[in-house]
Amino acid sequence: MAQTAAPVRPARPSGGGARPAPATPARGHIQGLDGLRTLAVGAVLVYHLRPTSLPGGFLGVDVFFVISGFLITTLLLREIGARGKVDLPQFWLRRARRLLPALVTVVLVSVTLAAVAGGDLLVDVGRQVLGALTFSSNWLEISADSSYFAQTSPQLFLNFWSLAVEEQFYLLWPVLLVVLLALTRSGRDRVRVALGLAAASALLMAVLYTPGADATRVYYGTDTHLFGLMVGAALAFAWADPGSRLHSPQWRRWRQPAALAAGTGLVLLMTLLQEDSALTFRGGILIASVLTAVLVAALLGPATLYQRLLRMPPVEWVGQRSYGIYLWHWPVLLVLTELLPATTYDSPLSWTTRALALVLTLVLAGASYRWLEQPVRRHGFTGVWRRWRAALRGGRRAAQVVAGAAVVLVVTTAVAVATAPTTSLTQQQIEANERLVADSAEQAPGPEPLPAEADWSVPEGHEITGFGDSIMVTSAHGLTYRWPDISLDAESNRQWPDALTAVEAALEAGTVRRAVVLDFGTNAGVREPEVVRAVLDALGPERMVVVVNLYGGSYWVPEANATLAEIVADYPNAIVADWYAAIDAEPGKLQSDGIHPDIEGGHLYTDVVAEAFVELSERIGAELSAPQR
Repeated sequence: MAQTAAPVRPARPSGGGARPAPATPARGHIQGLDGLRTLAVGAVLVYHLRPTSLPGGFLGVDVFFVISGFLITTLLLREIGARGKVDLPQFWLRRARRLLPALVTVVLVSVTLAAVAGGDLLVDVGRQVLGALTFSSNWLEISADSSYFAQTSPQLFLNFWSLAVEEQFYLLWPVLLVVLLALTRSGRDRVRVALGLAAASALLMAVLYTPGADATRVYYGTDTHLFGLMVGAALAFAWADPGSRLHSPQWRRWRQPAALAAGTGLVLLMTLLQEDSALTFRGGILIASVLTAVLVAALLGPATLYQRLLRMPPVEWVGQRSYGIYLWHWPVLLVLTELLPATTYDSPLSWTTRALALVLTLVLAGASYRWLEQPVRRHGFTGVWRRWRAALRGGRRAAQVVAGAAVVLVVTTAVAVATAPTTSLTQQQIEANERLVADSAEQAPGPEPLPAEADWSVPEGHEITGFGDSIMVTSAHGLTYRWPDISLDAESNRQWPDALTAVEAALEAGTVRRAVVLDFGTNAGVREPEVVRAVLDALGPERMVVVVNLYGGSYWVPEANATLAEIVADYPNAIVADWYAAIDAEPGKLQSDGIHPDIEGGHLYTDVVAEAFVELSERIGAELSAPQR
């Protein structure tokens, strides 16, 4: 059985008037940390496999950050206590041994599988591979103006941004730590500095976050997302200080109830916080980091029931392989989703796809941990290379097969990177259809009043105006084919507040026809129901209005569609076009992103809108002809 960490030993005082040596954390493995890693990676898995079940599951990344900040600082303090210095080359080499083998393998295998699967998986993969191998994914994606929250094409290594933040911390923190130790006298001062850095980072995230705008910059930024790592570092400084409250009888007595409260709070945050909520970026992620620190602190001492629960064999097994699980799960999910038709998250096919992704992730992570990661950690790069070279010279079949596969993966990856497209099929369709949208707008008539009496017959193309976002843009070929004279006002990344602006401007110009199609919310749902009502009120009761509902896997889609249905029910002249049901029945007519329609999907979209106009016309006609009581 591994030894439980002992109490912190005070450092031996230095001679004369020299600055006292930093206190050293106790040696020994900290039992239970692998269990916390299981909580972290489990939250991320649920968030990516079925976001509606755990909308705040992205906080699992912040659990990892706190653990990493604590462990790395603890290891550095132990080395300084034992040797009086930090051997930076050896420290970085150990980090490379830990991170690179699995990462390089995931990159080579994933790019090769993506090349086989096709679709949009290889869009800008060269930039993604560069970011993965240089641990700069977060800043490369920020500079490319890509989005973590709203995608027109899937990013094969979307999840690697957090590895970049951690590796940048590994590179810089050892140097800063040595400086900090030289400039401070006590553990309490070091805790204050670490917490000050954490507060500055959290404040920067809160200030730079703009409600309603894409939050990728503040989420990816090392500067704005550093606080979890620094909270972990502060905890390490406190544990290394013999006089801190972590070593008091009171804390030992209360640490298990504190862990229960912190764990409950963290799970509650994961259940309630959402990726587009201002609370998430203005305190929510920080609170999750502090709660994680409490969970880690509760492990520092004699074994408790809490610690034993985290050390259950299945829990430890997952935690020990959490790095590989985190690396593999997203590329595996994207490849399988590309190979199998996209569908909603509750269909049998989708459940099968996600279950298969989970199983393959665990198998691949387990194999990587046993046959790649652990050997490199034990024997180093040189030792493993010598063993493989000896096996190849000895003619061992398994070694030859692995070597051949490695060559194929490297060549395939190089070719895929060299030939990768720079724009997705979705983006290409958007750009091609923007001309159709512009042409339809130019055909709009000049200002003309509505008929004296409302006309509820099924409209023709010259009587229809469409306002929408990228879904309408990607469907423009279908709309203009069926109704050559339709007028479209559609742009990507629009939301419902943009709808109100566009409709009011068109009403003022007198270009809104007697029948209107509204399609907004693809990127954010319906955050402000009153804005939808304002749009319908502005159009007035004399126009026929079709409101197209939403499709996608975002957690807010069901709620947004329910809100649209509730609002439209209050307007006799409006109806919901059930795009969700139509495309859910034929998911093969979607682009690789699983949201935007392809060529056939654009015609299906048009059929859904046309059928809604027919139903609305018949409904109003029946109501008008019904005898009045």
